[in-house]
Amino acid sequence: MRRTGAAVVAVIHSERRPIAMGRAFSVDGGVMSEEDRERGKGTRKNVMGAAYVERAMSNLDGFSAPLQDWLNEHAWGSTWQREGLDLKTRSLVTCAMLAALGRATELGAHIRGALNNGASLIEIREVLLHSAVYGGAPVAIEAFRRAREVLAELGLEMPE
Repeated sequence: MRRTGAAVVAVIHSERRPIAMGRAFSVDGGVMSEEDRERGKGTRKNVMGAAYVERAMSNLDGFSAPLQDWLNEHAWGSTWQREGLDLKTRSLVTCAMLAALGRATELGAHIRGALNNGASLIEIREVLLHSAVYGGAPVAIEAFRRAREVLAELGLEMPE
């Protein structure tokens, strides 16, 4: 057996079959507990802000609940809690990836998260500028546009 992402794949007679689908695995490979999910939700609130998480969790239905559970278990309950990078660095890396992918909506939320995690406006600007080199000018323009909207919403200005 080998782990790939959140699922465990068994190789039987050269046939791959997912097993334990829908079950979350912790960093050490064990099945995640309710405590792990709640810890993930707590990390998500610390980074993104309680209001953001409450909005995301407030209108859940049978269609959207599995996604939010997955995010709390895997993104926030596992990846964001790993050692090796502090939360500020994780936030800046996330902003860079979202900028390069052109995901402006999520980028706005993670710019707020980066600020919550102690990133400066200069650090955020430099990460977005750096994304132009690898993601291209159009995504960087959109990232800067979104960042300026967030900064205006928060009443923050970049010093000249």
